[in-house]
Amino acid sequence: MNAATRAVVRSALARGWDVLGVHHGYSGLIEGDLRPLSLRAVGGIIQLAGTFLGTTRCEMLRTEAGRARALATLKDHDIAALLIIGGNGSQTGAFDLYRHGAPVVGIASTIDNDLYGTEVSLGATTAVDVALQAINQLRATASSMTRAFLVEVMGRNCGYLALMAGIAGGAEAILVPETETDPEQLAQELSAAYDRGKSHAIAVVAEGAKYNSEALIRHFREHRARLGFELRATCLGHVQRGGAPGVFDRMLGTLLGAAAVDAVSDGQFGVLVGMSGGKPSRTPLEQVAGRARPADLQLLKLARVLAM
Repeated sequence: MNAATRAVVRSALARGWDVLGVHHGYSGLIEGDLRPLSLRAVGGIIQLAGTFLGTTRCEMLRTEAGRARALATLKDHDIAALLIIGGNGSQTGAFDLYRHGAPVVGIASTIDNDLYGTEVSLGATTAVDVALQAINQLRATASSMTRAFLVEVMGRNCGYLALMAGIAGGAEAILVPETETDPEQLAQELSAAYDRGKSHAIAVVAEGAKYNSEALIRHFREHRARLGFELRATCLGHVQRGGAPGVFDRMLGTLLGAAAVDAVSDGQFGVLVGMSGGKPSRTPLEQVAGRARPADLQLLKLARVLAM
């Protein structure tokens, strides 16, 4: 997100425009927390995790009063374009503001990578890298101790992170929200790994799966005598959001930020700027808001073959 902000600011300033940064997301927009951004203000941020502008969830934007205050802030500061970097919730809010007259352009950013209108979202590849590093380290421990480990990654409604990290990490099993999960089937898959001569087993589960790490650990603990082994769980949680962006995410943020400024220059609002065919693209926010793109379950089939 910082790479995108940097690209927006410097691309806009190069055109002779003034740029203000909205601090703390929609809450800052409602409260009027806007501050000028200069070339130097965005210097030294491209390598930083998170967003230097800050962000918060804002239920007030869902209300008529909150939306009215946000629109008033735009009018009071004579804002010609509002660029919103974020995922499903942020872009749904962006579309709502656009429907009420705000000159909005969205930039795709979510580690779940479940936005329509883009093939890849900001933060997704870095979050996978963080999860993969954890899996690599746990695999060394699992092999040494002949144990089965369960790694829970983020993903309330989308299994993208679990799929990518699981396949790249050579997991023996992957559980995602898009499919039914069965602890007994998981036990069979892990047991089969030992039967094939493996000294350890790794399962990756998305937090939004029907059986997340807590439910699976409870099941394996209650049936340990019958199953013959137990699971040790590691829940990565928000650790995945704190990774320093890799090369791909820095370049993606840079390209999307510059492309968003191009959309403003073209006078095209109410769109999400994402990637399609390896190039920046624009998708109407009405096609994005309130929808979630599921993970590619063909990859789950591939993962099962590769786990042999």
